Amino acid sequence: MPVIVTGGTGFVASNVVKVLAEQGREVISIDIAPPDELLLAYTESVRGMITWAQADILNMSSIEEAASGKSIEGIIHAAVYTVVLEDLEKSDSKRIFDINLTGTVNMLELARKVGVKRFVYVSSGGVYGETPPEIPLMEDMQLDPTSLYSVTKYASELLTRRYAQLHGFEGASGRLSGPYGPMERQTGHRAVMSMMYDWTGKAIRGEPIKIEPRRSSGDMTYALDLAAGLIALLDAPKLNHSFYNVSRGIMVTQNEIVEAFRSAVPGIEFLQPTSEDGVGIGSGRGPADNTRLREDTGFNAEYDPAGGIRAYIEWRRRYDFTS
Repeated sequence: MPVIVTGGTGFVASNVVKVLAEQGREVISIDIAPPDELLLAYTESVRGMITWAQADILNMSSIEEAASGKSIEGIIHAAVYTVVLEDLEKSDSKRIFDINLTGTVNMLELARKVGVKRFVYVSSGGVYGETPPEIPLMEDMQLDPTSLYSVTKYASELLTRRYAQLHGFEGASGRLSGPYGPMERQTGHRAVMSMMYDWTGKAIRGEPIKIEPRRSSGDMTYALDLAAGLIALLDAPKLNHSFYNVSRGIMVTQNEIVEAFRSAVPGIEFLQPTSEDGVGIGSGRGPADNTRLREDTGFNAEYDPAGGIRAYIEWRRRYDFTS
């Protein structure tokens, strides 16, 4: 029985597709974009397990066609319009709403029609809003999403919970925290890259890295760990909650990241911020506590910052991804 993964040509979801296929499971990737050469190379070893269905989640008939004739095991819904810049948020407000909310409703309706056992919505730590970095993020704390992206993420979590209650399947949302790793790249629905994308690119190009002042998640989670966590939510015999942090769950300091890069790329040069630059990385939200996920699924993150950064740089070199 295949698993549907929406947004399967994107960043985290492409890793979900790959891990599922490596487990010997049939995967149907639903995405408006076809897989590019990098993704096809990344999944070459398991290509026989993957169907790349080019379909628009805003078009109900197209996603029904992608699932036609199949007995679907479950759905991991990751397709999203990721917007972090206010200018883009202003200019593309309705499109953000359409993709992130209407698209979720369409996938929930598909889940109802095909009779899946479980639907996993891929959410974000952004639903917590801005919180003091010393306070761990807990799933039952009060949320304060502020951007259209984070607001639509939280609304989709609630839609997933209620739709599942009404229509007799299980629903869970996984809030990703600090994602970095393979397959992050610019697409039509992801225009602003993460700090780790920028730093690893400079590292393999031999360029100095300037520590820019920025707000960021308090923890970092490698993409393959995120994929494993989402699949754990799909497969767990029983889930006791509707919302889960999918994260490593451990605060990462600026010094740890810098030392991990120095270990992975000896001789790398870091340019420290000046007093005018303000605070460096690690000044945003606190770490996302993953106790729920560990207790309900047995999940444990495999990659610490040093291992994750090393693996990410090795992946970039292997696939000659230097941009």
